[in-house]
Amino acid sequence: MVKVSLRKESYRCEMSNSEDEDLPQLSSHALAALQEFYAEQKQYADLGGDDKCNIGIIEENWQLSQFWYTPETALRLAEEAVASAGEGGRIACVSAPSVYQKLRELHREDFSICIFEYDRRFAMYGEEFIFYDYNNPVDLPEKIAAHSFDIVIADPPYLSEECLRKMSETIKYLTRGKILLCTGAVMEEEAAKLLGVKMCKFIPKHTRTLGNEFRCYVNYDSGLDREL
Repeated sequence: MVKVSLRKESYRCEMSNSEDEDLPQLSSHALAALQEFYAEQKQYADLGGDDKCNIGIIEENWQLSQFWYTPETALRLAEEAVASAGEGGRIACVSAPSVYQKLRELHREDFSICIFEYDRRFAMYGEEFIFYDYNNPVDLPEKIAAHSFDIVIADPPYLSEECLRKMSETIKYLTRGKILLCTGAVMEEEAAKLLGVKMCKFIPKHTRTLGNEFRCYVNYDSGLDREL
C-alpha cells in the first residue's frame, strides 16, 4: 500500500502557471492506492464490537500466500486448540488467521489468543496482533516470553523446507509442548524431523481448491486423529 502525505494549504486564485507546475501531483496509481487505504480504514472504523471477529472481515490475500480454511475446518481446528490448551490456556496462531478469527468468534473467556502474522491488516485486533516474519523466526516483542503458550497452531505460508525449518524455530520458542501444524502432505517427513509431529486422520479443507494435498500434524494425543 502506498502511503501519501497530504498537506492542507490555501492557494491564491491568481497563482501563476509556473506555480501550478511546482505543485505535487499524484499519479493515478498513487491516487488509487490512497483511495483504497481510506476505504479500508473506514471499513475497520465502521466495524463494531463482535463484527470484528467474523471470518471474512479481512479477505485472503494470495500475494501473501494466504489461503483461508472453510468455516467448518476453521471451527474444528479452533475447538481442537481450545480443548488442547485447557481452561485458562494460551493459544498462539502462527500464520493461521482464519483459525484465529474463528477462535474470536467463539466468544469464550476461558482462553487467550495471539495471532502472529505478517499481514498488518490484522493489527485491527489490537494487542493480540504480533507482527511476524518467518525469515526472522524469533524476532518477537519482549512481552512474548519463551514457552508461554499451551499450544501453537501454525500454517507455514510456503511448502518449502526453508520456510518450515524457520517457522519451526518460532513454534519451538513459543510452545510449552503442544504443536498443531497444518501444511502439505509432501512435508510429512520434514515436519516429523523438525517438530516430532505425526499426520492426523482429519483432512483440512480450504475455501478454494488448492493444487497440493493439505494435512494436519500433531505431537500429542489429538481429537483430530479420531474419526467423527
